[in-house]
Amino acid sequence: MSEHDSVTPFDLLNNKNYVQKDIRNERFNICKGCDYFISLTGTCRSCGCFMGLKTWLKHASCPIDKWSDHP
Repeated sequence: MSEHDSVTPFDLLNNKNYVQKDIRNERFNICKGCDYFISLTGTCRSCGCFMGLKTWLKHASCPIDKWSDHP
């Protein structure tokens, strides 16, 4: 398991785990344009995560490698 696969919901409790707002917005826009994004729930069909939250996490990654950044 890589460090990018080890994020948990508890990472949201510490803002040191967050990316900058512009990176978050870029990630979320990518998600919203993806075929795996379920707009009704805001979740990803591939990983099952709530993308409005996951996109904030510094060590999170897209399960189908659509995010180019990995801070």
